[in-house]
Amino acid sequence: MPTITFVTNDNKAVEAPDNSNLLRVSLREKGGIPFKCGGGLCGTCKCRIVEGLANTDAVKPKERKHFTEEQFAQGHRLACQTFVNGDISVSWQLPA
Repeated sequence: MPTITFVTNDNKAVEAPDNSNLLRVSLREKGGIPFKCGGGLCGTCKCRIVEGLANTDAVKPKERKHFTEEQFAQGHRLACQTFVNGDISVSWQLPA
């Protein structure tokens, strides 16, 4: 099972089944990724895959409204739209 490390939450590490949704894992395991809508509209769950970007699925059309190609290359994703197929580390901005 892949390990997801929530860097912004004191490097909390949890295991999740293959093809797990990143935001759902965060909610279930108290990972701490902020969210509001959960459907790719608001952008609240913006995060950056610090390690293991290749272990995530393809970018979704809804994500293209929030990021540039350069940001995708740097690992930026929406947690609600991202599915994990291997070990990753993820960080995000803390709400003000």
